[in-house]
Parts: sequence; C-alpha cells; structure tokens
Amino acid sequence: QIQLVESGGGLVQTGGSLTLACAASERTKAAGWFRQAPGKEREIVAAINWNGVHTYYANSVKGRFAISRDNAKNTVSLRMTNLKVEDTAVYFCAARSVLLPDALDQTSAYDLWGQGTQVTVSS
Repeated sequence: QIQLVESGGGLVQTGGSLTLACAASERTKAAGWFRQAPGKEREIVAAINWNGVHTYYANSVKGRFAISRDNAKNTVSLRMTNLKVEDTAVYFCAARSVLLPDALDQTSAYDLWGQGTQVTVSS
C-alpha cells in the first residue's frame, strides 16, 4: 500500500502564503489536494494528472493556489497564496494508485489518502 504523508500546514494571516507537500512512498498516478472545514464536507481543491500536464482547480482557489509534482521525488505540492479565512481547513493529500480515465475532480477515483494537515488562516 502506497503511503502519503503531508507536511507544511500551519497558522498564517490573511493574505499570507503556505506550501503544502505530500510525500508518497511510491510513484502515484493522478494526485490531488482536498480540504475539510469544520461542519462541512470534504471538497477537492486542486488535482494534477500523472505527468503534470493537466491540472484542475476549484473555482474558489483559482489564481491563488498552484499544484505541482516532482515524479523523481514522488512529491506533490500545493502552493497557496493570498490565503483567506475561508481557506481554513484540514488539507488532505490524495492519489490514485492506478491510471483511470476519470476526470481529475472525480473524488471517488482517489484510493490513497494522507492523514491531513491543518491550515488555519487568521484575520
């Protein structure tokens, strides 16, 4: 079973930046970042296909977040800028262990999940 470990969460002020990193024990196919705020359902934030050519962003983060991957290091990163209070959530790294034709925002197609890292944005 491929393991995913997130890092980089923390406390930041509104307008600040953070970079989350997800380290996989083996190379994965598509990968993405999801988040879950208290009392809300988990939602997809951004995703990237296996070779980094295609990406997906939720409307709420377009222009502020950037997802990237380094397949040589088996890592996927999420650069978050101009952070807002509403970005506060636990952020989860997710990945697919097999190549699937599903769209990048198809949550059910992700079979690997990290434990999550807290991101708190204060006003």
